Amino acid sequence: MRYLVLATDYDGTLATDGGVDEATLKALENLKRSGRKLILVTGREVEDLKNIFPQIRIFELVVAENGGLIYNPKTQEACPLAEAPSEDFLSALRKREVPFSVGHGIVATWEPHQTAVLDVIKQLGLELQLSFNKGAVMVLPSGINKKTGLEAALSQLQLSSHNVVGIGDAENDHVFLSACECGVAVANALPALKERADIVMHAGHGEGVVELIDHLLKDDLRSFDGKLKRHHILLGTRDDGEPVNIPPYRGNLLVAGPSGSGKSSVASGVLERFIEEQYQYCLIDPEGDYENFLGALQLGSPQAAPEVSRVLKALDDPKHDVVINLLGIPLADRPQFFASLFPKILDLRARTARPHWLIIDEAHHMLPASWELAGSTVPEGMTGMIMVTVHPEMVAPSALKNVEVAVAVGKGADKTLAGFARAIQQPLPPLSAHQLQSGEILVWCRSDGREPFVAKSAPGKIERRRHLRKYAEGELPPDRSFYFRGSQNKLNLRAHNLQTFAMLAEGIDDETWLFHLRHGEYSRWFREKIKDPGLAEDAEATERDVTLDAAESRLRIKAAIEQRYTAAA
Repeated sequence: MRYLVLATDYDGTLATDGGVDEATLKALENLKRSGRKLILVTGREVEDLKNIFPQIRIFELVVAENGGLIYNPKTQEACPLAEAPSEDFLSALRKREVPFSVGHGIVATWEPHQTAVLDVIKQLGLELQLSFNKGAVMVLPSGINKKTGLEAALSQLQLSSHNVVGIGDAENDHVFLSACECGVAVANALPALKERADIVMHAGHGEGVVELIDHLLKDDLRSFDGKLKRHHILLGTRDDGEPVNIPPYRGNLLVAGPSGSGKSSVASGVLERFIEEQYQYCLIDPEGDYENFLGALQLGSPQAAPEVSRVLKALDDPKHDVVINLLGIPLADRPQFFASLFPKILDLRARTARPHWLIIDEAHHMLPASWELAGSTVPEGMTGMIMVTVHPEMVAPSALKNVEVAVAVGKGADKTLAGFARAIQQPLPPLSAHQLQSGEILVWCRSDGREPFVAKSAPGKIERRRHLRKYAEGELPPDRSFYFRGSQNKLNLRAHNLQTFAMLAEGIDDETWLFHLRHGEYSRWFREKIKDPGLAEDAEATERDVTLDAAESRLRIKAAIEQRYTAAA
């Protein structure tokens, strides 16, 4: 499910005149039985709340005092998030005859006393802020509000705000609702809040909460997806400038095309936007292509296989993105490793709705069409997957059938989409003839019924040359290294990076150099193993020029490498 948590305000939302009716309580119980969690987010002080709301234990946690305190109803533990108000401040309010109550960190009063309160704050030079709630005035340290309180509560529960639907009615609910994946206003909410909310209920107070719960239990708010475009992830733009977006949760994405066609660039751009929006992802990286990717935790290396237990421990924290490097696992054993990890990730998702996205590179290896377990392992209706592959027709159909958006890149993009269509046994809408240019992608949105269209892929905002140091100076595994062997296989000189390649190229005899050149092996290595199509194109131009001798062709290919790697480093 997408929405694992309901976070609700109390006065004016859950409660009417301070009380919660039986129908609303029953709806809350029904929501808990669905496996979801409840968090109360209120400006009230805990002792006051306990007196008027004895059913407080129905909530997992209570964010009280407008974000200044977290209270656990089951253990009765209170965790202050704000410093207690100073005696000087309280004394000055008494002298001004301002009526107020004091909590752990909050001072509460009523309009029109905010003017006197502000005068005292200014006089004493205090860093305090005022928050309003339909006539109530709350004073807290700067930076404390319902949003910060909710974030602290979610951190305790190891949950993400992307799996929260929040509901409220007043001024102090603006920032709280904006922090939730879906912000809802009850019908009696202030007009300004209703204007900014994602959804407005037809009913007010507790009936509005019941209405929201009914929608959650019916379809997990799927019927409101069209109103939640503020979370959409940019994939690219059409010729007329119209953005091409993917929803952040529903459906799966397929990125397919030949080696060196730019699949990883498309996937990397999407991943960067996941990071910007703080969606948690777990990436299966069979070939080490995402090493040191933008702060993600790297588990596994060419020398050491990743451990499933460490992966799960890392994913326990919603702030951790994880890249799982499979180079330390023999190629034939990688699908089995994935088969052992996948059910545990599904279990974690059932409990926490995370990781929000599972990215599977080389998906035809991890989820092969011939894999007997694939049909029973990929759940019906599973969403939040990105599959990157050279051969979509070789991916398990059970994994492909939930693909909502298919992206083809490189030469023969139309044939790539046709292979995908055959794999899912769905007719492909007619395609307009178009040769993709650099940076273009062919996009098929299956649900809209339109023909596939060409768009410009949205580059990542963070300029990045993938694996510059790794390919220039690092240690590529044996199956991705280049071998100078010559026509008679008399040599076996391994180049495990571009620096070594250039050094060996200087020392080998002309006959060996030209043998590999004439067979197009340099450009093929650059494209398929180094995964640099630009370098491969430069090498191809040199390979095609039969007028070049060994010395000149060496110079040209070395210059192309230095321009992209040595100079950039």
